[in-house]
Amino acid sequence: MKFVIAPDSFKGSLTAKQVAEAIHAGIARVFPAADYQLVPMADGGEGTVQSLVDATGGRLVTATVHNPLNQLVEASYGLLGDGETAAIEMAAASGLQFVAGDNKDPRFTTTYGTGELIRAALDRGAKKIILGLGGSATNDGGAGMAQALGAHLLDARGAELPVGGAALARLARIAVADLDPRLARTTFLLAADVTNPLTGPTGASAVFGPQKGATPVMVKELDASLHHYAIVIERDLGRAVEDLPGAGAAGGLGAGLLAFTPAKLVPGVDLVVEFTRLKERAAGANFVFTGEGGIDFQTRFGKTPYGVARATKEVAPNAPVIVLAGNLGKGIARLYAPTTIDAIFATPAGAKPLARAIEDAPHDIAQTAENVARLLAATLKK
Repeated sequence: MKFVIAPDSFKGSLTAKQVAEAIHAGIARVFPAADYQLVPMADGGEGTVQSLVDATGGRLVTATVHNPLNQLVEASYGLLGDGETAAIEMAAASGLQFVAGDNKDPRFTTTYGTGELIRAALDRGAKKIILGLGGSATNDGGAGMAQALGAHLLDARGAELPVGGAALARLARIAVADLDPRLARTTFLLAADVTNPLTGPTGASAVFGPQKGATPVMVKELDASLHHYAIVIERDLGRAVEDLPGAGAAGGLGAGLLAFTPAKLVPGVDLVVEFTRLKERAAGANFVFTGEGGIDFQTRFGKTPYGVARATKEVAPNAPVIVLAGNLGKGIARLYAPTTIDAIFATPAGAKPLARAIEDAPHDIAQTAENVARLLAATLKK
């Protein structure tokens, strides 16, 4: 018997590796002699770096960078097992966790720290950089990131613009003579699960600005600033980024990376599937277990369980894909299909406060996995 165990993290509770170990512990009580392939997964959001580090035998590296409020903090990125690939979550330096209350003002938050993480990875010898675009507190179109890497964003007097998306309204010229030359020789893969353009009614400011503290007036101001920024980018850099799918990811960081680096946007879960060699490891599997903290109809749009199901069905079409989740949301019936997910189970053992559910998660996940495994064993006997 061969089991592939490829879950995402249970956010706020367990890493993907810890979830995989809990599922393994439960199934192994029933099938102790089986072949187990544990493949921690992610979809480009929180936990992507840890999953890639765990899956490749890499390590975390810490650097001192600027957070979205331009304050110095410690942030980590991953150096993967090959020694030449770095994995960065932009949220590690530029995420919402750094702002709260009155500090939530996306007119002034910056991706400068993300650029510093990129530079730190290049200093470590990275030839390929995977960037997770999610959880940002910023709306600066990646301008801060570009400034950290040597680009000059100048006003009409030739002075450097201050950080933040609002300042882009005064952008007159972009100078890239001092841009880090290593960028052109580096492969950039941008892991994103959104396809929003940079501007407009479905752009970075209109869709994601409010959750970062933008009022309706701020949304209009920021959208106009990013539109102007895109015009100058096209004129000075020759790259039309405003309407590209994914340009609006992470407050427009997608657009900035597409403008200043040779970046390519990739669905996050597909990228993790590639780097963890999930398909190779799933060949010949009898059963596939995946999961994440919460699952609903939106899981179809680039989330880990659906991506795992699609990938493993290609190489093990007869292996049922079983999802374990901490919370079952609306519309999960839409996830069932012969080519994707076969069964979904909730893991919590009874109603309990959130803090208790988090504490009990390893036990409850293992117990649910064991219960499912006992059902499979009983079926196989017939």
